[in-house]
Amino acid sequence: MTEPFYTSHAEVWKIEGVHRRARLETGAEFDMGVHGPIKDHYRLGGPDLPLPVDYMVALTGG
Repeated sequence: MTEPFYTSHAEVWKIEGVHRRARLETGAEFDMGVHGPIKDHYRLGGPDLPLPVDYMVALTGG
């Protein structure tokens, strides 16, 4: 097997409940959590924050 071309380095911290904060290798930070129907369905409290999958959809340009 060949050596990896790129390895990502990121840190993720639990803030409270499902609220998470991530820091990328570049120093950029962002918060993740839940919002909308998912938050309502599971009766979760806290601020409305983008889901991790929301960031994945955005990064693919869609």
